[in-house]
Amino acid sequence: MSTRLDPSNRQQPPGAADRRTWLGLAVLTLPVFLVSMDVSVLYLAIPSITDALAPSAAEQLWILDIYGFLIAGLLITMGNLGDRVGRRRILLAGAAVFGGASILAAFAPTAGILIAARALMGVGGATLMPSSLSLIANMFSDDRERGRAIGVWTAAFAGGAAVGPVIGGVLLHHFWWGSAFLINVPVLAALLVLGPRLIPEYKAPSAARFDVLGVVLSMAGILPVVYAVKTLASDGVDPGVIVIGLVGAALLVGFVVQQRHSAAPLLDLKLFRNAQYVGAITVALVGMMALGGMSYLTGVYLQSVMGHDVLAAAEAGLPMAVAVAVFSVGASRIASMVGMRTAFLGSIVLAAVGNFGLLALTTSSPIWVYLVFTSIAGIGYGIQFSLVSVVVVGAVPPERSGSASGISETSFELGNALGLALFGSLATLVFRGHRDGWSFGDTLGETLHRALEMGTQGDGLATAARQAYVEGMHAASLAIGIALTLLGIGLFFAMREPVTPAGAGAQTGTDEDAVAAPLPSTECTN
Repeated sequence: MSTRLDPSNRQQPPGAADRRTWLGLAVLTLPVFLVSMDVSVLYLAIPSITDALAPSAAEQLWILDIYGFLIAGLLITMGNLGDRVGRRRILLAGAAVFGGASILAAFAPTAGILIAARALMGVGGATLMPSSLSLIANMFSDDRERGRAIGVWTAAFAGGAAVGPVIGGVLLHHFWWGSAFLINVPVLAALLVLGPRLIPEYKAPSAARFDVLGVVLSMAGILPVVYAVKTLASDGVDPGVIVIGLVGAALLVGFVVQQRHSAAPLLDLKLFRNAQYVGAITVALVGMMALGGMSYLTGVYLQSVMGHDVLAAAEAGLPMAVAVAVFSVGASRIASMVGMRTAFLGSIVLAAVGNFGLLALTTSSPIWVYLVFTSIAGIGYGIQFSLVSVVVVGAVPPERSGSASGISETSFELGNALGLALFGSLATLVFRGHRDGWSFGDTLGETLHRALEMGTQGDGLATAARQAYVEGMHAASLAIGIALTLLGIGLFFAMREPVTPAGAGAQTGTDEDAVAAPLPSTECTN
């Protein structure tokens, strides 16, 4: 049950965070910003990587996907591990791994090594998000301050995903593609130096046996399913790939069964009986699918179709980045004014309108069309991503908030990766289907290189390829818009009742209560 503070005591509430704690929060936002930024930083770098490493179409998708998939698959595992060995310790260890892998990625001589480096970055990144959020719950004992801190954390996550292409574009304009990875190193160095001084340690006083079998089953199920979806969407039906996908699905079913009988499960399946919680998790998943797919496809569109260099493409992404960051911070205030349900539904409508608007883009559209509709979508994404954390906390009793938050983080990461895989593969499939007799390569970049080698005789091929890519982007934008529309309809019914913690007894739930709902208090040591 939330603690209500007397207005006369608000200036000096009991347990108020001191300056050192707020500085610690600033340090904790660094890894969150980097993890979400690195999911999107390659959107604008892919053309440069294609020129330097010549990856195949499948390797391009793996370069983008493997990072997010490993983060999604390991988030809950690393959260459990942090409870056993110490959350600050696992945070700093993960930062060291992430930094080393970033250096390897920056100087990767082949696509295969780059994929391996991205995978290692995913392993390190999976330690950063759950440990940072759980440490915030330890550091802030005052309910209102804790809620404010979680809002800052959410804004850092959403802002990182939005400005990743912008930062990457600026770096690529002045340096080689590896600089997009090296930018991580000084930020992580600051975390390793300041973290032990400003962030307290927390370790669970007692812990059940680690669920190793659950970890193995979850990873063994997720990766084959993802591989099957990507391959079938990009290359068509293949019996062998279908078998791989079915094996992965069977392992995921086995994982769910195993979790129901495990003494210390990684996943609290009882959470999925709560309709409001399921709605929030679905918003996280579908919303990040939409943002991830849209950002990747429009990044290629701006460079390879419209002919903008990386800096111009980065500047075109600034309005959307600002919209996401600003409305992430202001989401709770919006919800308090219009109600949680209305704010959520409105944000989904805005995101859908923005994606449907991308259908107006052509091979010669003025840039303002892109700016207007991506900014509209950015407002929607900023609001909904910030409110997800609020609803997740408010929809479950305090003793289950930690597990609930871990699952929501997993949904964010998995959604981004699935957006690249599903919507990127759909666009590729449509692109190849609009050959009209032309000899296209596997990707637009490969086709344009072929056209360039043909001289003036390749002008027709280049024009046809650009038009085919726009058709593929339209198909993906339409699919994203439809997915968001269906999400809004489902949420309209799922959130009819006020969001209140389950088992809250006589507590009366309102939208405003949900906005202020805190995480449970936990003990920590310095």
